Amino acid sequence: MTESLSDNLDLPVLPGPWTARVPGYGDIDALVALRHLDELQGTGEAHIDPAGIESEVAGQASWTRRQIVAVGEDDVPRAWITVHDRAAGRALIWGYFDRDVHEIDSIARIFYAWAEDVAIGMARLRGVDETRLDESPFATDTRQAGWLALAGYTKRRTWLHMNRPVTPADAGLEPRAGVVVRPVEKHENGFPIASDLQTVHQMLEESFEDHFNNYRESFPEFVQRLREEPGHRWDHWWLAYVEPEDGGEPVAAGTVVCSVLSAPEGGVEGSYVEYIGVNRAARGRGVAKSLLGTVIADAAQRGRDRVGLEVDDDSPTSADQLYLALGWVTDYATDSWFKDITLTD
Repeated sequence: MTESLSDNLDLPVLPGPWTARVPGYGDIDALVALRHLDELQGTGEAHIDPAGIESEVAGQASWTRRQIVAVGEDDVPRAWITVHDRAAGRALIWGYFDRDVHEIDSIARIFYAWAEDVAIGMARLRGVDETRLDESPFATDTRQAGWLALAGYTKRRTWLHMNRPVTPADAGLEPRAGVVVRPVEKHENGFPIASDLQTVHQMLEESFEDHFNNYRESFPEFVQRLREEPGHRWDHWWLAYVEPEDGGEPVAAGTVVCSVLSAPEGGVEGSYVEYIGVNRAARGRGVAKSLLGTVIADAAQRGRDRVGLEVDDDSPTSADQLYLALGWVTDYATDSWFKDITLTD
């Protein structure tokens, strides 16, 4: 007997004529169109990477996700919700809805209730007694914000999505004096050495300790999650070192992890800063500027035209001001909506 995609997943009942089911490989084109529509609704433009959606639905990224779609008589997805088992006690929720569907408000309510049940199940499997649901609609999307409020979520933060143009002249950017930046070391077969990856993870964990949404992500969770991204490249990970003020060998001071932004139609690829972190003891010594300069120079050398990133609008380190000073501009904003759940027996 062949096991279907939905054998181990309880599906909610939707208002007619809609049915919930698990998406599969054959739905990728429809889900690309749905995501494209969602971005148009939120930002006025869209740059969708079909490879990323394929990974989420039927590739490596699907392994840590549970998801369903709403289909009508034509069996074409018009709503899609995903629960990502990000880390112990953290579930990212991603909902995409065609606002032209008459019953979409009811479908959204049912989908968010389903997502909560799935997130609780993930937490139980991990053996934790608390979990946080985290959804990030566009800041201008009052309709989705309303659905989240009805589902018990609370808006907690705003994130700025920024881009910096890159020109050939940027290829010559150098780190600040006293800062050395190098890529993570690799074996002969191109895979990075474990000690460098562990240093990157440690640097990020330490540098984000004072962030409002900080939580401990294990090293395996961290590496697996980043490898799920279609734009992942090992040669886009760098470490920064500074000399101790009292002399001695240079010590690790910060890190940046980047990925590749897919090329829009008729355009070229870009670079994206997934994470940048600087050790508290090294702040104020130009480490962040040196890491960002390295990313910009690398993008220019590869013939790319932009570097994107996301930053907390209320960052305790005023990172948004640094990015503005270095040429980044805000394209759009998203909000973080949280729902904290304590599990009961």
